[in-house]
Amino acid sequence: MKKKIFIAIHYLEIGGAEISLIGLLNAIDYTQYDVDLFVYSHRGELMKLIPPQVNLLPEIPAYSSIEKPIAEALKKGFFKLSLARLWAKVQYNQYVKKNQPSEGSAVFQYVADCVTPTLPTINEKEYDLAISFLTPHNIVRDKVNAKKKIAWIHTDYSYIDVDVNKELPVWSKFNYIASVSEDVTKSFLNRFPSLKEKIVLIENILSPAFVRSRAKQQKIDFPHEKNRINLLSIGRFTEAKNFDNVPDILRRIREDGINAYWYIIGYGGAESLIISKIKESGMEDYIILLGKQENPYPYLDAADIYVQPSRFEGKSVTVREAQMLCKPLVVTNYRTAPSQVNDGVDGVIVPLENESCAKGIVEFIRNIELQEKIGSYLNVHDYGNENEVQKIYQLLY
Repeated sequence: MKKKIFIAIHYLEIGGAEISLIGLLNAIDYTQYDVDLFVYSHRGELMKLIPPQVNLLPEIPAYSSIEKPIAEALKKGFFKLSLARLWAKVQYNQYVKKNQPSEGSAVFQYVADCVTPTLPTINEKEYDLAISFLTPHNIVRDKVNAKKKIAWIHTDYSYIDVDVNKELPVWSKFNYIASVSEDVTKSFLNRFPSLKEKIVLIENILSPAFVRSRAKQQKIDFPHEKNRINLLSIGRFTEAKNFDNVPDILRRIREDGINAYWYIIGYGGAESLIISKIKESGMEDYIILLGKQENPYPYLDAADIYVQPSRFEGKSVTVREAQMLCKPLVVTNYRTAPSQVNDGVDGVIVPLENESCAKGIVEFIRNIELQEKIGSYLNVHDYGNENEVQKIYQLLY
């Protein structure tokens, strides 16, 4: 008899965690496992990439309203849910007043703690394994019946300010906690040392064949006049991705005599900040915001160099995708960068600080021999890891 697996995620808009979920779904052996996928809100470009063997559960209106504006949730009749979100806001504001966190990641756990009790049960099935793919993990903990449960970590906890006392009771109820890298594990255990025995390393599952086939679905022709360099970055417009510093970095690169243009694919709340920084640096003609792209791979394939300018990462999906496409790439020296890039071998690592970052990128642009060496190395190495799914199978028994 097939084992039954349940997987939950918020939505399937373009993002690293969402893409890695598609990779996981494509790696599962459906002759041995039945998979129910519960997407709280059926939105996002990646919905169409769900494999046909997956049973996509119906959208439940209360769940799809969790992240909508409170006024909209009220109009739909979700009074308890709306009041719970207001109460979460009150509690979180008290936490902020007392603890003065450096950023707002803790709010999500306050919302989850208050809202989850108001939600209906998803279904009456009993699963062999339930996977909560993104934090907060309350819904899979409380609303799914399964023999074993896994909660996933995708971020570097060194850079987010969470309420440990709020999160610990949730993580503790899971049989396993899946971490995407050793560095992510270390940062997580610095906050939650008591959970060490629950950690299992399961890297983001990505397929080179999938990435390369998607890259060939469209031809992108960036301008290639003499001496022009087309840089590309991909990611959500958030503090973590550091796109607000790209205009100043590019200004310094161009002042060093490099005819560089920087394309950015993405979306998110920091867009107005990025636009203001572009204007402030006088880079309006040289930074091109491409918005959200349903298929970013043709752009990645067409760029001269891929740049990941992040402040912090768990394990960047796009860096690995660039490696799969044999693309010369630069990453900033965020804490987990060495776990993904062997400096000078399959990419280069440059300082995060703007002036030094620009200098490092300029040196790489001018070092054609190193670019070719990295491209050759990537061409003969396999950056796929579909076998990571075997680790999930092992947890079922």
